[in-house]
Order: sequence, then structure tokens, then C-alpha cells
Amino acid sequence: KWRIVFPNNGRQWEDWKQTSTCYSGNRIQTTKYTWFTFLPQYLFEQFHRLGNLYFFFLVVLNWFPQVEVFHREITMLPLIVVLLASMIKDAVEDYRKYRFDKMINLSKTRVYCK
Repeated sequence: KWRIVFPNNGRQWEDWKQTSTCYSGNRIQTTKYTWFTFLPQYLFEQFHRLGNLYFFFLVVLNWFPQVEVFHREITMLPLIVVLLASMIKDAVEDYRKYRFDKMINLSKTRVYCK
């Protein structure tokens, strides 16, 4: 879909009003998460990785007494450490993107017209 930009000179007001309703704004957003979607989306992405899925499978398997090899808590420890470290890294990275987006969106711009 192509974006059509009309100058605000009054002659093409109807065309501008019709096409501007299709776009939400001229804001930049490079962040991946929001406050509400961080945990579900993060866990969804992490369990698409084969290593995390393998450790999760071992944790589930150790909850059955017939197959228990280690203590349940010891089996959960590697998965929790990896997920927490990765979660903190992703949260800090996404917050930095949010601050940079905010700085760019609040900066002044010049509009050149003929």
C-alpha cells in the first residue's frame, strides 16, 4: 500500500481527509514488546528454541516419580537461569529502543515545500 502525502494548503482538503484516515500517524516504533505483552510474547519466542524446549521437557519429565533422575528443583535451575538472563537482556534492549524512539518522535523536523 502506498502512502500519499498532501500539503496542507486547503485546495486538496477532501483528498487529504480521505487518505489520512488510513494511517495512524508518522510515529516511529521499533520496540518489540509492550508492558502487557512482554511475558507471554517472550516465553512464546523462547520456547521456539530447541535448547529451551529440551530443558523444559526434562523439567516436565522429572515431575513424574517413575522417571525422576534428579531433584525437581535442580532440573528447573538451568532453564530458569537461562530464561531470566535472556529476559533481563531483552527487557533492557527493548527499553533502550523505546527511549530512542521517544527521542526521535519528539525531535523537531523540517518540512520543505515548493
